[in-house]
Amino acid sequence: MVSPQFIEEKPLSLVEVHSALEAIEKRDTELNFLSNKTKEYVTTFVRLTAEQQEQLEKKLHGLELTRLKTEHIKKILDFVPTTVNELKIVLQAYPLTMPKKDQESIVTAVNDVLKEQKAAAT
Repeated sequence: MVSPQFIEEKPLSLVEVHSALEAIEKRDTELNFLSNKTKEYVTTFVRLTAEQQEQLEKKLHGLELTRLKTEHIKKILDFVPTTVNELKIVLQAYPLTMPKKDQESIVTAVNDVLKEQKAAAT
């Protein structure tokens, strides 16, 4: 009997899931039922392009907040909180406490990327 082993486990953002599903669809030419439902969900809720996500991820890593881990950053990329209250809601599932200054710097980084997105669209 086959015993699969996990080689690597890492969190993915919705943008990364969307690009992975597109690659699978190109490879297999057709997705199964669950993959189609996942692609439909991801297409509905993704707010950033791959470039914007990469830019925001670099900004968040550049803040060098010691308590902010990769899984937290991926959740921030998924939900794109624009206020401190929204950020608190996104991160409430994790046992994480952050100073107000750090929360504000995260929200500022998110808003900067969103402003650049709006400026590029016009």
